[in-house]
Amino acid sequence: MGRARSIFDSTPDKDVVSWNSIISGYAENGLRREPLDLFMLMRRSGTTRPDRATLAIILRLCADSEDRRFGCQVHGLAVRMGLASDVVTGSAVLDMYAKCESFGDSLRAFREMPERNSVSWSATIAGLCAGILSLDMGRQIHGDAVKTGFASDPVVGTSVLDMYAKCDRLRDAERAFRLLPKKNLQTWNAMVVAFVREDLGYEALELFRLMNKFCVGFDDVSLSGVFSACAGIEAYLQGLEVHGLAIKTGFMTNICVANAMLDMYGKCRAVVEACNVFDDMERRDGVSWNAIITALEQNGRYEETLFHFNMMLCHEMEPDEFTYGSVLKACGALESTHHGIKIHNRILKSGMGLDTFVGSAIIDMYCKCGCIGEALKLHERMEEKPMVSWNAIISGFTDNKRSEEAQKFFSEFLDTGLKPDKFTYSTVLDTCANLATVVLGKQIHAQIIKQDLQMDVYISSTLVDMYSKCGNMEESLMMFQMMRERDLVSWNAIISGPNHTTFIAILRACGHVGLVDEGMRYFNLMREEYKLEPRLEHYSCMVDIIGRSGRIREALELIKDMPFEPDAIIWRTLMSVCKIGKNVEVAERAANSILELDPDDSSACILLSNIYAEAGKWEEVLRMRSSMRDNQLKKVPGCSWIEVKSEVHSFLAGDRDHSKRNEIYIRLDELIGEMKRVEYCELDL
Repeated sequence: MGRARSIFDSTPDKDVVSWNSIISGYAENGLRREPLDLFMLMRRSGTTRPDRATLAIILRLCADSEDRRFGCQVHGLAVRMGLASDVVTGSAVLDMYAKCESFGDSLRAFREMPERNSVSWSATIAGLCAGILSLDMGRQIHGDAVKTGFASDPVVGTSVLDMYAKCDRLRDAERAFRLLPKKNLQTWNAMVVAFVREDLGYEALELFRLMNKFCVGFDDVSLSGVFSACAGIEAYLQGLEVHGLAIKTGFMTNICVANAMLDMYGKCRAVVEACNVFDDMERRDGVSWNAIITALEQNGRYEETLFHFNMMLCHEMEPDEFTYGSVLKACGALESTHHGIKIHNRILKSGMGLDTFVGSAIIDMYCKCGCIGEALKLHERMEEKPMVSWNAIISGFTDNKRSEEAQKFFSEFLDTGLKPDKFTYSTVLDTCANLATVVLGKQIHAQIIKQDLQMDVYISSTLVDMYSKCGNMEESLMMFQMMRERDLVSWNAIISGPNHTTFIAILRACGHVGLVDEGMRYFNLMREEYKLEPRLEHYSCMVDIIGRSGRIREALELIKDMPFEPDAIIWRTLMSVCKIGKNVEVAERAANSILELDPDDSSACILLSNIYAEAGKWEEVLRMRSSMRDNQLKKVPGCSWIEVKSEVHSFLAGDRDHSKRNEIYIRLDELIGEMKRVEYCELDL
């Protein structure tokens, strides 16, 4: 353009063709300021008047940049020059207004045109009708196009098809496609995109196959649409075929095609291929960076997600709300408060603040990092509190073992008048299972039925689990039998194909009824038959099974042979079976191992003291109690809770803080007296 400008500047007598050529050249190279400056210079020169081609170029620039103010001035100039009735200028005017979302002005310009061509019809239908998603208006203009004979024009027909698709009338779009006598490449592309928009990936792939069969050809829009179709249905093999086609036809350098391909590999969980495509890209835009960051996050590559985010910043690319959404999820999954706070501060500096989408993502990140207090503060500061924000905090309370607070927050949520979604219901049902609050669980079940969500597999599985954990096996089995389809979660809930959770339930069942050989068989079955490597929880179950049968030394050897370091829970399990078998020596070893992990763990000392007492070693009991006093270790009081009239009441051992403590203890004394009279149990009071 520099050479072209030099020639233009050195030309003494510039006619309108010269001006149009240089203005058009700048515009086609993606520059906006230069052609507008030249247009103003042309006007000031007074020697050359703009023609309809000049105005069309400038109006197209205004449309692309959504500069309605300047476009309106150009429209006024066209009126003064007598070009407003010209079909080319008029089409450019109405297209400009439509793309600037000034739909009233666009429709007015269309109706005032004395003559219309396919461009003006297409611009009106595509820009106006689809822009405001007005099906009635779209049908009216479609009818006018039929009457005037323009409906059969490929350009107009494509706009009609696209209008119906954007107004969620896919069947009408398909009918318009079938009835169009002549279809160009853009028509086929519009139909492919319509199928993709409606998540009909297989239909989009079939249409692309027909395009090749009928030698229609394809372009970057076709390939981008097909990659999106493959992404939607996770069609990895078909995606590979289209990738090969893109390489053969030289479309790999097209950034839109490469971005769609990136997204496809990410959705198909082919992270290596996604990274290879990203690394091979000659040019990357914000969409490219978002695609690779999202692909890494969705496939559990959280540290690489943060690495690519930092690389994006190093390349001076500005993150948007979608970038931040993925990166904040990665921080939450890693429980990295450090990175999360840094990204939160960056969001605040960028001016996004608590925008609905980003604000909810920040809240979710803090909840996953265990910072519920910070999440609550942000939630309160949000002007509009979306469903995602409420769900994040309810889930945060639940994940952090604060089920009662989750239920209270759920009550606050209901007071807002918002309707819970399936995620809300599933999370709150989990709290009912944790607290065994079956009455609240049934109330939520009733609301689920009212909202016609009971057949959702996610909710049904949670209901099966909730009733099972609350001890209501009849309801649990009934829910299980009513399910139209069952996943691993529902099978795990009812028996509490197999996964790690299934085997934990089976091994615990074997432990409860003393089936040692069966337990060993299932433990071996995990690795040999189902290729599932046992986790710490499975080893803990086996220690319990073997230890209860009196083979405590064998249980200790199993702990030694584990492929990972034992934690406090498995040592406590060993101590529990030592108490049953009165094996003081192994119990002492287990207690020492617990205290090495956590010197302030009072439960190990108390359990060992009880084992000494069972074995009659009273001197050791006194020594242990004295050691606890010297080290200021206190027993954590036991806690229980009951549900009365849909309200959960918690009780700690020795607790005197309850508002009705006097009535409670008087009633307790009465019950103990009655139990003693009927010799229900012996009590040492």
